[in-house]
Amino acid sequence: MGKITGFKEFDRLSEPALPTTERVKNFKEFVLHLSDEEAKTQGARCMDCGIPFCQSGCPVNNIIPDFNDLVFRQNWQEALTTLHSTNNFPEFTGRVCPAPCEASCTLNINDDAVGIKSIEHAIIDKGWEMGWVVPQPPKRKTGKRVAIVGSGPAGLAAAQQLARVGHDVIVFEKNDRIGGLLRYGIPDFKMEKSHIDRRVAQMQAEGVQFRVSQHIGASLANSTPASVLMADFDAVVLAGGAEQPRDLPVPGRDLDGIHFAMDFLPQQNKVVAGDKIANQTMATGKHVVVIGGGDTGSDCVGTSNRHGAASIAQFELMPMPPEEEIKPLVWPYWPVKLRTSSSHEEGCERDWSVATKRFEGSNGKVEKLIAARVEWKDQGGQMRMQEVPGSEFEMKADLVLLAMGFVAPTQTGLLEQFAALGVEKDQRQNVKAATEGTMAYQTTNPKVFAAGDMRRGQSLVVWAIREGRQCARSVDEYLMGTSDLPR
Repeated sequence: MGKITGFKEFDRLSEPALPTTERVKNFKEFVLHLSDEEAKTQGARCMDCGIPFCQSGCPVNNIIPDFNDLVFRQNWQEALTTLHSTNNFPEFTGRVCPAPCEASCTLNINDDAVGIKSIEHAIIDKGWEMGWVVPQPPKRKTGKRVAIVGSGPAGLAAAQQLARVGHDVIVFEKNDRIGGLLRYGIPDFKMEKSHIDRRVAQMQAEGVQFRVSQHIGASLANSTPASVLMADFDAVVLAGGAEQPRDLPVPGRDLDGIHFAMDFLPQQNKVVAGDKIANQTMATGKHVVVIGGGDTGSDCVGTSNRHGAASIAQFELMPMPPEEEIKPLVWPYWPVKLRTSSSHEEGCERDWSVATKRFEGSNGKVEKLIAARVEWKDQGGQMRMQEVPGSEFEMKADLVLLAMGFVAPTQTGLLEQFAALGVEKDQRQNVKAATEGTMAYQTTNPKVFAAGDMRRGQSLVVWAIREGRQCARSVDEYLMGTSDLPR
């Protein structure tokens, strides 16, 4: 490494961010990338540890020590090349990835991990600013046609890889804009959509075609049946999301004012993009309760703060995690610990081990939530919850947002039609496809492949990019007999 003792000389430096009072006034990004000198100093903290566990902790296996060292030496263009060799879209992961690589950092055993995510963020932003991110069109065309259903990170990664080796790639997206949940799930204050738009422009220059408002398998006038894709293309990649939300079947669930998070968040994304939304669900002046303690719940909190909610509470069914993990016991694995997001910092009451029992209201509208505290006990090797006697309480609620995760891809339409064509599902109702073997990501119909959340279930953007890249290699090998694409 360029600075062999850097990890002993320099402290971890967080990326600068606008103060909460300023950033809640709009939906713009508020986290700024490190300066060149700050990134150099952070790169110097990367140890010569011998075995870079960070690379195995990273789903796309970024070559982290190399680009850290290149940033320390201020060789930014080569750092960008190194980063792009494993990750098609570091501007996405540099903003929204939870950074499992940092949990696996050797320095994290007894110190603060290297700020890998912040260095990645600085590299890609530098690359765009300097004009180093350019189209890479293929040197030859194969004449093979590939259809990709879904334009989230898995679909986009697969499309870019396949186009660069000469295949004719068409991406079908059911929404009116490209990006999947990157576009209509992640709030703009975490990732502005201009990052998607310029990647789409790059990919179009590389030969990828995009068709929006194309809901494959749906019973709509402009929908294309699965059988037509199978007839018109040499291979099909299913790269949609796991969009079936987990519901909360309790009394009062049908009252107005109770919404799934993914009915609430995309509306605001569309408004930021300039669309007019009739009867938009707003948190303005309301007492908001978010049920679910994950990232989607946090996004609901941040959006509600920007709407000007009267109060925001977030409930989680599981117990409160420890504030700090016992690093020697869990490293290099992802630790369970209390995580406070930027949205929580902006204002939110959080509570754990809370189960919602029912909703109550009048005139068909929700007015309050009745909940109880629970305790978790080990019963025969399984953790089970029990209501704490006498712990029932109520909370005022004008708007309830259900953010309890997603159970599977939508089962009707597309998956029904592909099932009729021999594409099987696994026990969790995801598309069945193995990630190992001679033809990874291939479904039970040899012509159809699957990647991302539709195959693995709800997961991270970085996992979707990994699966899209690996799936592309298998598709290329299926079409050509061999592939030069990276594994």
